[in-house]
Amino acid sequence: MNAPNTLSATDAAQKIRQGLLSSVDLVKACLARIDETDGELRAWAFVDREGALARAAEMDAIRKSGRAVGVLHGIPVGLKDIIDTKDMPTERGTSIFAGRQPDHDATIVQRLLEAGAVILGKTVTTELAFVHANETRNPHNPNHSPGGSSSGSAAAVAAFQVPLAIGTQTNGSVIRPASFCGVFGFKPTRGTISRTGLLETSRSLDQVGCFGRSLDDVALLTDAISSYDPADTLSFARPRPAMLDGARSDAPVKPNLVWLNFPFDDRLDSDAAEGLAEVRAALGDNLDVLDAAPNLADLIGVQHTIHEYEICQHQRDLFDAHWDDLSDTLRPVLERGRKITKAQYDDAIGVMDSAQAFFDHLFLEYDAVIAPSAKGEAPVFGNGTGDPIFCTVWTLAGLPSINLPVLVGETGLPVGVQLIGSRETDDRLLRTANWTLNQLQGQAA
Repeated sequence: MNAPNTLSATDAAQKIRQGLLSSVDLVKACLARIDETDGELRAWAFVDREGALARAAEMDAIRKSGRAVGVLHGIPVGLKDIIDTKDMPTERGTSIFAGRQPDHDATIVQRLLEAGAVILGKTVTTELAFVHANETRNPHNPNHSPGGSSSGSAAAVAAFQVPLAIGTQTNGSVIRPASFCGVFGFKPTRGTISRTGLLETSRSLDQVGCFGRSLDDVALLTDAISSYDPADTLSFARPRPAMLDGARSDAPVKPNLVWLNFPFDDRLDSDAAEGLAEVRAALGDNLDVLDAAPNLADLIGVQHTIHEYEICQHQRDLFDAHWDDLSDTLRPVLERGRKITKAQYDDAIGVMDSAQAFFDHLFLEYDAVIAPSAKGEAPVFGNGTGDPIFCTVWTLAGLPSINLPVLVGETGLPVGVQLIGSRETDDRLLRTANWTLNQLQGQAA
């Protein structure tokens, strides 16, 4: 058998249920891989070795006793270091919160524990999950960035340090790192997953997403942590799609896909543009190419207005008390955000609502939009975490989005392709993603 840490989460979970693999052996393999690689990659802010091994032993004992096992029984998971955990620190990527120890678990941590998961530790985030990069490197080439702000989550999964990890996205912080690190990244419909117990940077835009090494893996994890939470203002009290069923389903008819030409497409690197053109050609008659309505490009500024205004409001006391402790990267953004008026913000919220209505109408005709995940390969480390512009519109509208790691850039680094679906039909998006992967693999063969 391959080293346990190289197994997909779905394969490992099945082997654990069948008694062919122990959670302890899986966790030990992940810890060994962290020891081997994280001195260079620096994907982890905190690793709970003793706690993870004790939890793994407990999950193994439960299985052997014949008691009920969860969908993630014995599977290690990494958490972005803005997700509160009562038994390990949550430092939010900044010295301001050094040693911070929450009193309660975030709701998604409770969901993970209920599913039988093993919390391996906290993955590195950018400063306050925003613009200033932290120390994590790209597993494919440590001279490059893994993206942000969910830097450590994407890198840890790509480096086989952990099969699953959780991140968040307010602009492009799941899809872009997934693209740069060559893994699957899935951000479901806004409101699908609770945000209670997470650092709040934008009440309107913050969304939770998942990283894995297969389509099934991100679907499995999303199923496990999705739930209605009355404490979360965006959480909806309606049934959630069955993500794993969607990922494993065959499309009853060929999906209708659409590519929207945006004026900022000229930001694409040439090799990414060529690869995406090949993808569009491979999809043939199943893909329409349309020019985006001019006002759709204006949504980039709308997202910036909402994000910058809300982080300044939500974290006002923190910024006032620790202004000198913030990075030179973050302070100018906050200074700009403090100049946004309430009227400008209210206008932006109204435009966001209109964008949601526009896409509801678009998806009456199309199963998914296909788009870049990022402008190309990961930037050189020290040159930021990459341009999020190819994720901004979809995040603003709260649409489910997934990165498919199907392309390679001119220097051999991964380049992803993004699929975007309609709100609360995430299972259909995952089914379309499955069809698209099969289509592209068939063309390659």
